[in-house]
Amino acid sequence: MRFVDEFRDAEKARALSAKITALCEPGRQYKIMEVCGGHTHTIYKHGLEDYLPECITLVHGPGCPVCVIPMGRIDDAIHIARRPGVLMTSFGDMMRVPGSGGNFFDSNAEGTNIRMVYSPLDSLKIARQNPRLRVVFMAIGFETTSPSTAMTLLRAKAEGLTNFSVFCNHVTIVPAIKAILDSPDLRLDGFLGPGHVSTVIGCRPYEFIARDYGKPVVVAGFEPLDILQSVYLLMRQLAQGRAEVENQYARVVPWDGNPVALDAITRTMQLRPYFEWRGLGFISHSAMRLRDEFAAYDAERIFEVPGVRVADPKACQCGEVLKGVLKPWECKVFGTACTPETPIGTCMVSPEGACAAYYNFGRFSRQRVREASRA
Repeated sequence: MRFVDEFRDAEKARALSAKITALCEPGRQYKIMEVCGGHTHTIYKHGLEDYLPECITLVHGPGCPVCVIPMGRIDDAIHIARRPGVLMTSFGDMMRVPGSGGNFFDSNAEGTNIRMVYSPLDSLKIARQNPRLRVVFMAIGFETTSPSTAMTLLRAKAEGLTNFSVFCNHVTIVPAIKAILDSPDLRLDGFLGPGHVSTVIGCRPYEFIARDYGKPVVVAGFEPLDILQSVYLLMRQLAQGRAEVENQYARVVPWDGNPVALDAITRTMQLRPYFEWRGLGFISHSAMRLRDEFAAYDAERIFEVPGVRVADPKACQCGEVLKGVLKPWECKVFGTACTPETPIGTCMVSPEGACAAYYNFGRFSRQRVREASRA
């Protein structure tokens, strides 16, 4: 395939749907988790649930990097931004993520200087242009965005910039999946593996899911036919009694990952002993911090952040949504008090958040569920 429309062919989608239906065991219910928020948006934007039999339920996972950041880390970032002479930079989807006392936009209204950037290299450029300011980049994301932060750190050190630092909030996907597997709240039949993360780490890190938990994994692309084909591959494994890792997204994802990107991460970062995830609590060895060799660029060491844990609002059920226990519309404040304009939880803020996907594209799916329950 060479063109996007080839990945969105309705006739091919119906053919895959028939193959998936033929693999379903009568009377059995299947639950498959799409780990990545990008998959969630494709599923509901293109109505892919309509192509699946009713016995297959797709649930969301913790693969949205903005959604898993706890409120305490937002408060820590604002604490840094309030220091004299600090200019903080952040990706745009972080600007409206709520902390205990407001978001970055609210903080700017009170006098801080937090700017949106498209890349950590933009932050480096700002640091060069403003030598009297202490520029802090708020780094977030899974292994997808870690290499860009790592390369920026290497460049900053090579240039000898002394007014640039990183507030590191990079997390890793495998411990989060393991936490889901160990959770008593959810029973899953298989996983649609995250495509973006896998371009960096490859497919091999997911082998423990098949080996130790007996669950099949298919690393999936982001077009409609990618996801339907991945569901078909999962169902074929289940029908044949297999549990393996397959790579549907082979046109982009190398089995062993990107060695250059992995090397950059290894040179600049190391695993933290533990890290708090929104909705999942503390997970050991699940996030990155800067190595001692880069202590001069580590905002947590330069500014001594308070690190206070902040509980999520009681009305918000982002944690249950991130674990796939609840559908977004089952949250009490979904679409009423919590909307993209007035988000209470992170899942409604991020372009990859499950609640944002349902709010923008999932209303017809919600209507079908209601009609089925009434029938």
